[in-house]
Amino acid sequence: MAEKVSGPASYFPFIEKKYGQPIDYWMTQLDTVRDAKHMEQVAYLKDEHGMGHGHANAVVAVYRQQNGL
Repeated sequence: MAEKVSGPASYFPFIEKKYGQPIDYWMTQLDTVRDAKHMEQVAYLKDEHGMGHGHANAVVAVYRQQNGL
């Protein structure tokens, strides 16, 4: 049985469905603003890609955790 996903990553299936791109795509987009602060990265996803605040925040939170930021 698969482990239940919790926390920010629990939004990923909805993000993929709503925005039509896999999470890896969004992680790659964040590489372009890797050195920015958390909220600057959130703003980037919102302003440049039309992502909602909650979804952008979830992607950024996991990106920063995975990259030791």
